[in-house]
Amino acid sequence: MTPKRLLCIAPDSPGAAAMLRADMPDWEIRAVASLDEARSALRQEAYLVGLLVHVIGARPHLEVDRFLRQHSQVQWVGVLRVETLVIPACRDLVADYLCDYHTAPLDMRRLVHTLGHVHGHALLRRPRPRAGSAPSALIGSCETMQRLRSQVERVAKVDAPVLIWGESGSGKELTAQAIHRQSLRATGPLVPINCGAIAPNLIHSELFGYERGAFTGAARDKVGLIESANGGTLFLDEIGDLPKDLQANLLRFLQDKTIIRLGATRAIPVDVRVISASHVNLQQAVARGDFREDLYYRLSVLPVTVPPLRERREDLVELAEHFFHLYAADRPARLKGFSSKAVTAITAHSWPGNVRELINRVRRAMVMADGKWIEPDDLDLAMPSPPIEAVLDDARCSSERLAIRACLDRSGQNVSRAARDLGVSRTTMYRLLAKHGMRP
Repeated sequence: MTPKRLLCIAPDSPGAAAMLRADMPDWEIRAVASLDEARSALRQEAYLVGLLVHVIGARPHLEVDRFLRQHSQVQWVGVLRVETLVIPACRDLVADYLCDYHTAPLDMRRLVHTLGHVHGHALLRRPRPRAGSAPSALIGSCETMQRLRSQVERVAKVDAPVLIWGESGSGKELTAQAIHRQSLRATGPLVPINCGAIAPNLIHSELFGYERGAFTGAARDKVGLIESANGGTLFLDEIGDLPKDLQANLLRFLQDKTIIRLGATRAIPVDVRVISASHVNLQQAVARGDFREDLYYRLSVLPVTVPPLRERREDLVELAEHFFHLYAADRPARLKGFSSKAVTAITAHSWPGNVRELINRVRRAMVMADGKWIEPDDLDLAMPSPPIEAVLDDARCSSERLAIRACLDRSGQNVSRAARDLGVSRTTMYRLLAKHGMRP
């Protein structure tokens, strides 16, 4: 059973928490005296319900607005002084962010009832937290994500090259960042290079750097991207797009751990861990002759596969809500979250664009939604068709109803004769009539 937790923010009412504990013995109540303490508490634990005791009206409106906007996933109840509601800005805060409010002097019985009702409603709207789940940049609790996190933890402990494969938008760079953060090189730089985004005539100088006078316009020495990652991690994104002539230079660097700047004659040792990523299947690229086989085996010592979003349906709602709160600054104050229909549409969609498409649709919906809740139309998603079993059941019921009505009409509304024509007993006939809400 989910424990009932309440975060009580009472800067000017130190006795509020004691009163609540006396009347709410089955709740875990945490009392804080400032919004900063509340932020810290919300980072440490999840709270479905929060209570603001004389916060609105006693603190600057912008400060309270910013706090409530950041933590709109909590269902807030307010305790206000009557005179506070006269102030237009305070009324706006109450209307935009609070589920309910009470005015002083308090009726504790009514307040306890309100908090219990709000908690029950919050349980209906929020997915239950999974036991043992730890916060991670790789969000998700499904089996494939647990396996990915386990792989990341293992490969992070060694210095061998990692090759991450996954569809576009599935989170390959996020996986590389997670590996770097958990590695012994976490204090060093993480230098990402998109191999497909650099102009072919500039790739060599960008990766390896150049010496002064190496070419017209080279007025000073330039450190290349590989050298700038010294002591840290080099992330080669979309490695499959690297031109064939540059692949040989990269192979030499991986073998010798040295680079030669353009226009230089001496080799420079570089200590980096290489993580590469590709949405192209490099084994197939090798078979086609588009990618060097020896380079492929150098890069793929530790292969990691990032699952596409369609294989993570259990995580879809969690991810959508994460991005809803991550981009909270983009949404109007009245917007509270996703409707149940929107959740159904999200879980039914195939997500060919993966996480990148989900972010795009959620951010657009946050701007375009008219009501308090994001609907399927705001996400530009269609509601799924009913399952074929439900369609067949409807067809069977409709045919059964038509047959009963036709027999009753032929028999002059005589139930016994209609039952005989249908080949059922009189008792069964009455049961069928009750099932379809019909009377002879």
